Amino acid sequence: MSTLKTALAAATLSLTVASTQVLAETQTRTIEYQVGDETFTGYMAWDDEFGQKRPGVLVVHEWWGHNEFARNQAERLASAGYTAFALDMYGSGKQADHPDTAQKFMQEATRDMDQVKARFMKAMDILKNHESVDGSRIAAQGYCFGGAVVLNMARMGVDLDGVVSFHGALGSPLQAEPGSVKARVQVYTGGADKLVPSDQVASLVKEMQDAEVDLTLVSFPGVLHS
Repeated sequence: MSTLKTALAAATLSLTVASTQVLAETQTRTIEYQVGDETFTGYMAWDDEFGQKRPGVLVVHEWWGHNEFARNQAERLASAGYTAFALDMYGSGKQADHPDTAQKFMQEATRDMDQVKARFMKAMDILKNHESVDGSRIAAQGYCFGGAVVLNMARMGVDLDGVVSFHGALGSPLQAEPGSVKARVQVYTGGADKLVPSDQVASLVKEMQDAEVDLTLVSFPGVLHS
């Protein structure tokens, strides 16, 4: 597992924010839901051992689509005391096993930022209404494509306590404005990631500083996109 992905637990834990038995008391549920005319499939994970209401975390998948990796991250978060919902940004059954297909799915999903936000907000509503969740404490984390999504949700002023981007694209046509970003922002990126060059990192830092955003950025020296 890469350096970036092993940073998952520490990064998320720093935020203030039909069922099956998986690990110990961890419960999971596959949830189908509608956004407009399209059907999506998400995955909820929580641990009944933590009796009180707890923060919820949205997990946004890589460009490959809603797959086992995203579901595994939800389960890891559940075992750490959160309730997590691995959402679906592409639509039910859209999982890629080739970069060309992944690129096509990603472009279809992001052609309209209002569409991206609508899909994200529907998933957020499902998470907030889960019986184990304190709806006033919601965060989001994403990987690659998903990292860009959560950063853009922060830029769009979605009411999140925090967002965490792992090896996500940092540039965006959207720009954070002073007072518009409610979330604290954490970014974990590879210092040798050719998809996230140093000028993109510098631009994000300036953007967030100008918008007075609470930003933590960690660049792992020598680490590629992973």
